[in-house]
Amino acid sequence: MDTVGKLRVLGAGAEFDKCASSPTLRKVRRGSGSCPLLGPWVYPAALPDGGCMNLLKILYTNRCVHDCGYCAFSRLSSRRRVKFTPEEFARLFMELYHGGYVEGLFLSSSVCGDSDSTMEEMVEAVRILRERYGFRGYVHLKVLPGASYSMVREAAKLADRISVNLEAPSKARLQELSSTKDFGVDLVRRMRWISWLKRRGFLPSGHTTQFVIGGGGESDLEVLRRVCWLYDKMNLNRVYYSAFTPIRGTPFEEKPKAPKVREHRLFQADWLVRVYGFKLEELVFDEEGNLPLRVDP
Repeated sequence: MDTVGKLRVLGAGAEFDKCASSPTLRKVRRGSGSCPLLGPWVYPAALPDGGCMNLLKILYTNRCVHDCGYCAFSRLSSRRRVKFTPEEFARLFMELYHGGYVEGLFLSSSVCGDSDSTMEEMVEAVRILRERYGFRGYVHLKVLPGASYSMVREAAKLADRISVNLEAPSKARLQELSSTKDFGVDLVRRMRWISWLKRRGFLPSGHTTQFVIGGGGESDLEVLRRVCWLYDKMNLNRVYYSAFTPIRGTPFEEKPKAPKVREHRLFQADWLVRVYGFKLEELVFDEEGNLPLRVDP
C-alpha cells in the first residue's frame, strides 16, 4: 500500500484517540484544488487560550497483539493491517506541514509485535522530524502499554506531551475490556515513570490519559475517583473521556452505545474537580454512581 493509502487507513483509525475535549469548528484550509492528503486526520484541536492548532492525528500502525474487545484493530479483528516506516512517516508529516495543513502531531499506535519495537519506530520517526527536518512544533506521543523505561524516556526527550491510556478505572474493569494488559504493571507503572520525568523538567506540556466510557460496566463515580487519584498522585495534566461506540466485527459489537452526553458530563465534572477544586462529595450521583444526564454537574 502506498503512503496515501496508509494515511487514509491509519488516520481514520485514530478516530477514538482523544487529544482535546472536543474539536473546534474551524475549517481546515483546503488550498486550491483537491489535496489527497486531507481528511479527518487533520484535526483542529482547541487550545486552552481559545485558539486552535491543526494536528495530524494518526496511528503509526494498526497491527496489534492485544485483544481489547471494543477496538477495531485488536488481534481478534480481520481488518487490513498496515504500518508506516519512520522515514515514510516523517516525509508525510513534513509534506502536510510545509503545505500549511498541520502545525503539530498527535501520534498513537497499536502494538505490533511488542511495545518496545513499535515505540522504537515511533520515536525514530519523531527524531527524524526534530533532528533532520528541524521541526520544532508540538508533538504528542503515545506511550504503549508495557514499554520499557528507556523508551519512555526517549519519548519524553522528543515530545512536548506524552500519554498512556488507562482505558478503565481499575484492574477489574480493565479485565472486562482486555485479557492482555495488566493495569498496575503495563499502565500505572509507566505513568509513574512519566510523572517522575515530568518533575525533572521533561514534557513542557505534561502528560495525559484516556478512559473508554461505558465499555466495561464502570460507574462515573469509579472513574472520577481514579481521576482524582491521578491528579493528586501522578501530577497528571488532563484526562480525556471517549464514549464507547460498538464497532462491527469486534467482541463488543452487540453492546449498547454509551450516550455522548455521558462523556460530556464527565468532562464537566473533571473541570469542576481539576480547575475549581471541587470535591467528589460535592457532586451529585444517582443510586448507580453515575452523573445525572439531564442536568449539569
